[in-house]
Amino acid sequence: MNDVENIAEMMADMGTRAKAATRALAAASAERKHAALIGAAEAVAKRRADIIAANARDLDFGREKGLSPAMMDRLLLNGDRIRGIINSLRAVAEQADPIGEVIAQWDMASGLNIKRVRTPLGVIGVIYESRPNVTADAGALCLKAGNAVILRGGSESFHSSGIIHECLVDGLQSAGLPADAIQRVPTRDRAAVSEMLTMTEFIDVIVPRGGKGLVGLVQKAARVPVFAHLEGICHVYVDKDAEIEKTRAVVVNAKTRRTGICGSAECILVDRGFFDAHGAPFLDDLVAKGVQVRTGAGLDIKGAVAAQPDDFGQEFLDMIVAARIVDGVDGAIDHIQRFGSGHTDCIMTENDGTADKFFQQLDSAILMRNASTQFADGAEFGMGAEIGIATGKLHARGPVGATQLTSFKYLVTGNGTIRP
Repeated sequence: MNDVENIAEMMADMGTRAKAATRALAAASAERKHAALIGAAEAVAKRRADIIAANARDLDFGREKGLSPAMMDRLLLNGDRIRGIINSLRAVAEQADPIGEVIAQWDMASGLNIKRVRTPLGVIGVIYESRPNVTADAGALCLKAGNAVILRGGSESFHSSGIIHECLVDGLQSAGLPADAIQRVPTRDRAAVSEMLTMTEFIDVIVPRGGKGLVGLVQKAARVPVFAHLEGICHVYVDKDAEIEKTRAVVVNAKTRRTGICGSAECILVDRGFFDAHGAPFLDDLVAKGVQVRTGAGLDIKGAVAAQPDDFGQEFLDMIVAARIVDGVDGAIDHIQRFGSGHTDCIMTENDGTADKFFQQLDSAILMRNASTQFADGAEFGMGAEIGIATGKLHARGPVGATQLTSFKYLVTGNGTIRP
């Protein structure tokens, strides 16, 4: 299985079977896809103990590999997180089926009726790292949008992802859909990733979900189109018109709720006027929570340490945050444009005009006002789950849910109509 030639053959076979499955999926009714997802949720519930046992093996592997606490948190599955997987599968199942939706319809003077309707993308390749729940999210969303999917999870989550994948296949088979609609690469060998990136004959789009190293590799080497974000360098700007207690709650949540996710705040920007009038109590709160706050010049906070130049524009994914003073919203926008990654940025303000300027002049995929950046998540956007956050500007942007995993085609109807 670790021989490159064998892996190439294996991946070509998986691609062939995935392509064949797309024909059945394109014709599958909304009811059958719904049944498959409900069946998968029930299988996860029944195999809860198996999943936790498999996850224990993955956690042992992660410890031996020396994963950071934040990465171990990403890898962990417990009762609450398995319930989250079940709820996500059910939530995706209950969403409206996007396939066949008429996006627009019009009549032409020539007598033609033209419809633009949603259609599946085809075969999607998903490459991800240590979060085993991505197996369920990606499989469910691709199925909902009528796509076949090839999943290549990280070596750390190998056993957990394997059981979750089996549950997805149980759901497919119980609904009479092809098992090849959701396939998982059954090896840790990285040669499988290299194969996926060049499978233009079989795969229509690649979605990488992981750290900068993985996403950078995919974007550099892929010959298949990619939906991706490279980093989640999320900012919270505290404007001079921010409400203090509201801001304290949001900043602490944005940084500390889960430090290892891409929506975690990595930099706090404080308006000079706000600091002169109120200080930065939210940074004191972070220090009290055990966060290492790295501050720029003039931002004197007890317990903080001096920031280094490369702390700005850094995705820490840990209990670390950079902070600096800026001159108003223009200073915040300048900083974010220089150091941001186009993922998610937040403004804390009660001033509508300032908020409008922040929203208009920044072009991040997600912009927020008076809300934690931890809401940068497809489930929190009403999508049931997400396959990732896209920061590009073509096709998909922001949380990638089922609708974003579709394309469209034109259905043109005439009545013996000819063109003069």
